[in-house]
Amino acid sequence: MGNKPAPPGQSAVVDLNRYPIAQEFVSRCAEFFDEVQNLRGSTKATGPVPPFYEDFCRYIRQGLDEGWVASLEVDGRRYRRGKIAEPSEATRFFSITAVYMDSSGCEDPKGEGEGEGVLPVLSGQYHKHPYGEINCVVQLDETAQLQGMSGWQGAGWTSPGPGTHHYPRVRGGRLVALFFLPAGEDHPISI
Repeated sequence: MGNKPAPPGQSAVVDLNRYPIAQEFVSRCAEFFDEVQNLRGSTKATGPVPPFYEDFCRYIRQGLDEGWVASLEVDGRRYRRGKIAEPSEATRFFSITAVYMDSSGCEDPKGEGEGEGVLPVLSGQYHKHPYGEINCVVQLDETAQLQGMSGWQGAGWTSPGPGTHHYPRVRGGRLVALFFLPAGEDHPISI
């Protein structure tokens, strides 16, 4: 797959030398981190913010086609992840991880709403954000949504604050969530 081996329980890191588009993507992420470095305290979900959002969507879709985005199966083909970059000075010490989730055809009865129109929900691994995180929701299906701390979010951004924890949940189809983690910190919680 072009990824460096990972310790047990962790995602492999994409080999940026093998995938020039992945290197371009990480460079574009570094520009994004420079742009948002002084934003603090907002956990509100927002819609797409050009031009970064459109660029990230283009890179992620190409990365899925090339096989460097979310190539490690967590729970079958519907739930995959992959670390694109470790924290570094160039990324202002954010890690960059892509998680692919697909709720279509999901047999999980935990749908939203009642009766007709109930959407199946795919739940990911429960985890906490010691330092918060920034999420970029890249819809692969127009109806796909990620449940964040402020509710369901389609195309756009969420930003759970420090100390938050949750099951990432998806409904309405396929999406990729880009997780930008300060200091690369994201921890599964044993329950």
